[in-house]
Amino acid sequence: MDSNNIQDFIDTCNSDNTCNLTNNSTINLTATSSSSASTSITTTPTTSSRYENQKRRDWNTFGQYLKNHRPPLSLSRCSGAHVLEFLRYLDQFGKTKVHTPICPFYGHPNPPAPCPCPLRQAWGSLDALIGRLRAAFEENGGKPEANPFGARAVRLYLREVRDLQSKARGISYEKKKRKRPPPQQQQSLPPPPGASATH
Repeated sequence: MDSNNIQDFIDTCNSDNTCNLTNNSTINLTATSSSSASTSITTTPTTSSRYENQKRRDWNTFGQYLKNHRPPLSLSRCSGAHVLEFLRYLDQFGKTKVHTPICPFYGHPNPPAPCPCPLRQAWGSLDALIGRLRAAFEENGGKPEANPFGARAVRLYLREVRDLQSKARGISYEKKKRKRPPPQQQQSLPPPPGASATH
């Protein structure tokens, strides 16, 4: 596998865990007909969103991984086990310190000194990566029920990585609760016309 391609992939996975889902511009197809019945189509160039660009790079990198797999593996034969193999392969390029239980800094979010604990891919990076690959699989003709990125084994692995890193790094990965607007107090309605306020 091309090491530059992998390093670019890893750097973008590690850069942040957010996905930008908005497009900056769109393709406008405008058909205008004149009296001579000719039609002209005008287009304006589009720029893909950051999310779409990242998804395409991730998809190409996974395709390269399958091609270099020994023996080579076709996408149609790819399973959740192969996706796990890919995620474990990516760990060697990780930049997140994950303390082992015997490390004195286990559970400390800001350790005061260096330690020999391994660097791994951050859970958030892996979770975002799987989300992009899952979408790309279906966009490239894969059936949702055959999506290896949505396999139960992959979901369980991600949960295990999240829990392990949460404990090892002393960081909570709990979902943020959405703030709900305060309940509105019911205003008392005026009595219907003709009703008396006294009995």
